Amino acid sequence: MIRVFLADDHAIVRQGLKRILQAIPDMTVVGEAESGTEALRLLRAGAADVAILDIAMAGMTGLEVLEHLHAERPHIAVIILTMYDEEKLALRSLKLGASGYLSKKRAPEELIEAIRTASTGRVYVTRTLAEKMAMVLAKGGSEPTHEILSSREYQIMIRIARGMHLEEIAKELFLSPTTVSTYRARVLKKMGFENNIELTRYVVQEGLLD
Repeated sequence: MIRVFLADDHAIVRQGLKRILQAIPDMTVVGEAESGTEALRLLRAGAADVAILDIAMAGMTGLEVLEHLHAERPHIAVIILTMYDEEKLALRSLKLGASGYLSKKRAPEELIEAIRTASTGRVYVTRTLAEKMAMVLAKGGSEPTHEILSSREYQIMIRIARGMHLEEIAKELFLSPTTVSTYRARVLKKMGFENNIELTRYVVQEGLLD
């Protein structure tokens, strides 16, 4: 029996996923969460084989939860199931240790196949994503500009683009305002931006926000 954990901030999505999985004889839902923070807490305390995470959740994003799980609970396979198109954050997700990345536009059968693949320790990649990855390699490894950022820098960038003040970011990420300011400066330098307005424009244009 494959034990599956669901994390999505929309109750209707979680209920839909549960109904799909309940119809599969070799799968069972062992827990669910509506925020990234709650998901990480429950996954640290409970038993699951595969965690299905949305990206945009309150508290912590799905990618932040993924990063923690990959370091602390590497036996839990993580599948990112999100509204974001595959070319946006798929590569970053896989680099952080995800066992799969699926758009919510995909058919339920693909999710089932991804869960089975991930539960065996393998990585599930859709044909579309595989083709896009091949195109990146064919272009000499050219990736979106934000891929040069570290995970922490990426976290800071997204929160700045959401309009959060440095003090708010510091409190949410358990950092000092000075440290957040330093990360902000690094992001602007790496990305070639002069200010937060240019940074926010890029994030919106790339579709990295809800």
